[in-house]
Amino acid sequence: MCAIKTFTLSRHSRLFSVPDSNKEYLFVQSGEHPYHEEPYRAESYAIVYIKEGGVKLSAGTVSIDVDAPAMITLGPSVIRYFSKRSDLLKMDVIFFKDTFLLEQHADALFLSRYDFFENNDRHTLPLKGAFLNKFSKIFELIQLTQTTSTYHEAQLIRSYIFALIYEIDGYCREQVAPGDSFGKAHPLLTNFRQLLNRHYMQEHKLDFYASQLHLTPKSLSAAIKKQTGKSAGKWIDDTVTLEAKVLLQNKALTVSQVSGMLNFSDQSVFGKFFRANAGMSPVEYRKQFL
Repeated sequence: MCAIKTFTLSRHSRLFSVPDSNKEYLFVQSGEHPYHEEPYRAESYAIVYIKEGGVKLSAGTVSIDVDAPAMITLGPSVIRYFSKRSDLLKMDVIFFKDTFLLEQHADALFLSRYDFFENNDRHTLPLKGAFLNKFSKIFELIQLTQTTSTYHEAQLIRSYIFALIYEIDGYCREQVAPGDSFGKAHPLLTNFRQLLNRHYMQEHKLDFYASQLHLTPKSLSAAIKKQTGKSAGKWIDDTVTLEAKVLLQNKALTVSQVSGMLNFSDQSVFGKFFRANAGMSPVEYRKQFL
């Protein structure tokens, strides 16, 4: 299977008009966002501190208005894009590869323990009080380290990223109401999303997911719509369409190959599906990136 193109750290450095450090991390301070309003993945993790203004984040099939002060956390597998929300936007961003963070860490699965990087319902965190002050100070230390340190810069940056992750996790847990479990969600919705994340490249029919959850298609669709405002079938279509958009941006793949990777019976069926959900043909969509 051909690799899906992702935004590299070098691509991010060009987007934000900052020098490419050729390192496994990148720190950006910006007064504006170079909005790329087409879905993409990244090779790195990102922790974003929105200091002033706001932005609209679309992660997977979830869209969120994010207003300062707030934190955004994104893992590499998340399909995302940003839209303008206000004329004012000031933010700090630390991008980092897992190989950089875990270079000397005994637990190779460390990052997988923190679902705010991959869970599309938990990418944003409004900040207040003492935690806001702590996050601000950590980002100040990252900026100072990058501009003044000659020795141990990588080790210091790595330590600050660990501190951010621990602080975000602690702050998330403090926001949970007494008696609630951390990150609690409706079990059916959680199971449906897990199934969808595992199988959407191959399975596009509501019947498959309903049978796996021992429900009728009608019951599953109604339950998911009650929880999210969107039917299960719409969740499936939106997820497949989003993946198709990412794949179509990879010019190394033909439309026929994209169709095959998404398990459509032929290119014509894929074309009809894409037009119905994206409002244009795959070829028309791809032409936007030529």
